[in-house]
Amino acid sequence: MPTNIVVPEMGESVRTGVVSRWHKPDGAPVQRDEVVMDLETDKITAEIAAPAAGTLRHGAAQGQTVEVGAVVGLIEESSGAPAGAQPAPANGQPQAPEHHDDARATPLARKLASEHRVDLAAISGTGPGGRVREQDVQAHVAARQAAAAAPAAAASVATAPAPAAPMAAPAVASTAPATSHAPSQAPAAPPRPHTPQPSQGTRRERLSPLRARIAERLVMAQHNAAMLTTFNEVDMSAVMALRGRFKEDFEKRHGVGLGFMSFFVTAAAQALARFPTVNAALVQGPDGAPEVEHHGSAHVAVAVSTPKGLTVPVLRHADTLSFAQIESGIKDLALRARDGKLTLDDLQGGTFTITNGGIFGSLMSTPILNPPQTAILGMHTIKNRPVENPDAPGQIALRPMMYLALSYDHRLLDGAEAVQFLVAVKNAVEHPERMLLGV
Repeated sequence: MPTNIVVPEMGESVRTGVVSRWHKPDGAPVQRDEVVMDLETDKITAEIAAPAAGTLRHGAAQGQTVEVGAVVGLIEESSGAPAGAQPAPANGQPQAPEHHDDARATPLARKLASEHRVDLAAISGTGPGGRVREQDVQAHVAARQAAAAAPAAAASVATAPAPAAPMAAPAVASTAPATSHAPSQAPAAPPRPHTPQPSQGTRRERLSPLRARIAERLVMAQHNAAMLTTFNEVDMSAVMALRGRFKEDFEKRHGVGLGFMSFFVTAAAQALARFPTVNAALVQGPDGAPEVEHHGSAHVAVAVSTPKGLTVPVLRHADTLSFAQIESGIKDLALRARDGKLTLDDLQGGTFTITNGGIFGSLMSTPILNPPQTAILGMHTIKNRPVENPDAPGQIALRPMMYLALSYDHRLLDGAEAVQFLVAVKNAVEHPERMLLGV
C-alpha cells in the first residue's frame, strides 16, 4: 500500500509553501524518517521526511506552490510499476524530463528549466560554486530562441523575390514633350513580418513566499499603526573601551565573541522593565474591541539578513540572560537563519525588536514596526563626530557616535514615554556600569 507524503500543519498563519527541493530523485529508495523534500514557507524552510520506507514518487514539481494538507508525493512500499515509470502529475499536464535532478541549481532555476524543458546539465551556472541561477536558464532559453529564429529569418530572405531590374529608357529626341511621364515603378514589397526577440534588459521572477510575506507585513505595519520615530545619539566610547579590555578573556571563558548587541539587548530589556507599555501590544479582543496585551518578560526579536530575505528570530527571556548567553543565543539564531534551520517557534512570540543597519553602513533610518509589537529599536553605524567633551564641558572632542532610532505605535505609546525609553537605553550604553547595578 502506498503511503502519502502530506504537507504538515506548520502554525495557523502558514497555509501554503513552495517545494524548493527534492533530496532524492523520483523512483529512489528511501528509509522511514529520511528527509526527502524541503518546503519553503513565508516563515521557514521545513524538512519533510518520508513517512515509511520504500520507493519515492514525486507528486509535485520543484518550484510548485502547495497548500497545507496537500499530497506532494508518496512512498510505494512494494512497487509494481515498471522500471523508470513516472507517476502521473497532479495537474494532469505532461512534465519535462528530470535529467537535471542532480544538477546544482536554485529552486526557481529548476522551475524555469521544467517549464521550458531545459536540461540543467547543459547550462553553466554563474552562481556561487557554479550553481545554476534563474538568470542562467533565462539566458539559455533566450539564446535557444534566437538560434531558432536565425535560420527562419535567413530562409525568408533567400526565398523572397528579387526586385525587378529597372527597364532601360528608350532613346528620346531632345524635342520630347516636357509632359511625358516617367516609367511606372514596381509596387512596393509587403512589409516583412516582425519576429519578436527576447529582451535582454528586463526579466521577471516570482516573489518568494518569504519576500511576499515581508512585503505584506511591512505594508500592514504602515497602514494599521500610527507609526512615529524618535531619534537620539549615543557615545560608544565606554562600551568600546570595555570591550577592548575584556573581549579576549570573554571569548576564552565563554567560547563566543563579545559584540555590541549584548549591550543593547541588555539595555533594552532593562528599559522595557521600566517602561512596560513599550513591551506591550495592541490587539483585538474577542468582541472586536482593542485590548492591550501586557508581557511579563522581554522576548527580544533580532533582525537577521539571510540570502532569502529578512527574518526576525526571537531571543526569549532576554531580561534574564547574561551577556554570554545573549551572544551565544544571537549567534545560534543567526547561523540557523542562514542555513534555513529556524523553526516556527524561533520566529513567534517576540515583544520588542532590535535591528542593526549599521553592519551595512547605514548612518540613520526609520525602522518599520514588526506587528503586533509596539516598538522597534534601530542601531546604526559608528562614526567619529565632533561633540562636547563630557569630561571637559565647553570643549569639543571627536567621539565614536551612533544614531539610535525608536519607531513606535503612537496609538498605544505616547511620545514622552517613547523618548524616555530611548534615553534610558542611551544612558545604559554610555555608562555600562548602570546595567550591572540596575540603575
